[in-house]
Amino acid sequence: MSSINFRVVDLFHLDTVNSFQQAANAGLWGVIHKATTGATGSDSAYASRRQPALDAGLLWGAYHFGSNADVTQQVDNFLTIAQPDANTLVALDFEPYSGDQMTLDQAQQFLELIEQQLGRKAVLYSGSLIKQDLGSTINSYFGSHRLWLADYSSSPSVQASWSTYWLWQYTDGSVDLTPNSIAGIPGDSSGNLDCNSFSGTLADLTSEWAS
Repeated sequence: MSSINFRVVDLFHLDTVNSFQQAANAGLWGVIHKATTGATGSDSAYASRRQPALDAGLLWGAYHFGSNADVTQQVDNFLTIAQPDANTLVALDFEPYSGDQMTLDQAQQFLELIEQQLGRKAVLYSGSLIKQDLGSTINSYFGSHRLWLADYSSSPSVQASWSTYWLWQYTDGSVDLTPNSIAGIPGDSSGNLDCNSFSGTLADLTSEWAS
């Protein structure tokens, strides 16, 4: 079983946050918050939570939930809302989206445009979808991006383009893997919280976060 070192949460507006400082005191190192969906959607809690998280000493990141909309418009939407600075992790959430699914080609286009505009690569969040779409193919382009793996198994596996994951989302709080909660951030209305494991030190995570 892979070692679970709960260090990062990913959040969206339906997650309750009472105190980022309590979470930091409890051992949390970073927050990746939803910023946008598709070409026009935005998360109502993103902007108001950013400074409190930073004030608590937490690393801050932004993710975009990809759709089948025009990719240039999606990138514009994301960068406008996320307002990433040099210390902000940026990520593409590439997962199943019934009726509005981002294609593999669109995912690559999104990542290419982000790199062109920011001068650095985004992190790719995915689990079953990237495995399904790439099959057993080794794709050097996708493999050049850090993988934020969604896999709720006690023995997570990556697609062949990666040797390992960078960050592992191991539970949304509704499966048995623990720890699945932290002080200060109760999660959604059912008490579920997206928890992520990082295997390195705080210095490692800080140096790699937005690189």
